[in-house]
Amino acid sequence: MHEHRIGTQEEFEAAREELLVQEKELTRRGDQLARKRRDLPWVRVEKDYRFETEGGTGTLADLFAGRSQLLVYHFMFGPPYEAGCPVCSSIADTLDPNTVHLEARDVTLICSSRAPVDKLLAYRERMGWSFDWVGAGGSDFHRDLGFQYTEEELRPFLQGGVPATVSQMAQACGTDVLGYVTEGPGLSCYALSDGTVYRTYVTTARGLEPAMAYYGLLDRTPLGRHEEGEEAHWLRRHDEYERT
Repeated sequence: MHEHRIGTQEEFEAAREELLVQEKELTRRGDQLARKRRDLPWVRVEKDYRFETEGGTGTLADLFAGRSQLLVYHFMFGPPYEAGCPVCSSIADTLDPNTVHLEARDVTLICSSRAPVDKLLAYRERMGWSFDWVGAGGSDFHRDLGFQYTEEELRPFLQGGVPATVSQMAQACGTDVLGYVTEGPGLSCYALSDGTVYRTYVTTARGLEPAMAYYGLLDRTPLGRHEEGEEAHWLRRHDEYERT
């Protein structure tokens, strides 16, 4: 634990009250942005995407499972992977128990990856998840949303010196660096109205943090995320941590 300023209870309470004002401002700003997300124009999905599901081939409309809203987490698990991305796996740990609550609000949440569905379902069993997981490897679904990259597009990144954490994650997934970074994470949202599917929202990178509950909790601890200067990423699959 690093050294930190020590104060009195009175000093803490005064500083906490000052911080609370800013936290409330951030909450109100978050509410404003949520309304702006809902006000985005819907885009009709014209392509006839097909997915591998547990029950056979399905369309994007089929994935709604009788509800009017669909959230898709684009999970990094490419065809050459032997296991899912550890970071995406940590996100799935948050998503899985929330599916029942989302369903109560007319939202279906699934994961989509480009690996064969049998490989995805085997990994899901290992992780103890229950959400629906579809294989999109036979379509341009991930590519069209910017979550799949070509070797040509990746060449500047690969030639510029690959961070150690990327190599670490590639090895953890049982593939090489190119195979790993061909995939990208993301979240996309859809509405089904009068038989037509509309895309309503897409995000990636730090836009995924609401599904990374541990970061919000770490941000409230004395050391915070404490990732600066670390050569290896601390995240592991939940069955790979050493218990202390």
